[in-house]
Amino acid sequence: MEMVVATRNTGKLKEIRRLLESRGIRVRGLEEFPGVPDVVEDGQTFAENAIKKAEAVAQFTSLPCLADDSGLVVDALQGRPGVHSARFSGAEADDQSNNRKLLDEMATVPEIQRQAAFCCVMALCMPGQSPRLFQGRVNGVILERQKGDGGFGYDPLFWLPGYNCTMAELPLDTKNQVSHRGQALRQLVDFLTTLPA
Repeated sequence: MEMVVATRNTGKLKEIRRLLESRGIRVRGLEEFPGVPDVVEDGQTFAENAIKKAEAVAQFTSLPCLADDSGLVVDALQGRPGVHSARFSGAEADDQSNNRKLLDEMATVPEIQRQAAFCCVMALCMPGQSPRLFQGRVNGVILERQKGDGGFGYDPLFWLPGYNCTMAELPLDTKNQVSHRGQALRQLVDFLTTLPA
């Protein structure tokens, strides 16, 4: 089976490819489809954005498409950055500017109130079927400074108490076991194994 993954985020594509290709699924990135339209992620929820991307790319490529929307939900910021995680610091945001903005906004938040979660919703669109959703969530704490140089996004600020390290310090295979995206991907794989060959 082959599947298009609707992301231009190379870190995300690497994580997804690592898990799915080990199960015999050929993963194709958007770079293989010149002219694929950019999808405006203007939904109010992770699920809305994931479905919108998966449907648009599946229609363009005529292949099954997997899209996710995921982000960081911080209790002390009333759930922000949420669906705006990738663009938290503005339209030209990158990981470093987003992390700086997060640290700035949490500068006065005490350690005991720095709880957060990474959340992921994946949508699978297959020809002639309604979208299927798969979800994952991992709880953690936002540090006061970055730690670790692996991963991407907010990983260097996201402390995992059960592992005594940040998400950015986990080896990729361990991260795929622990992460919100890994949880959603395992649900996807379980679903795909129920399909007729």
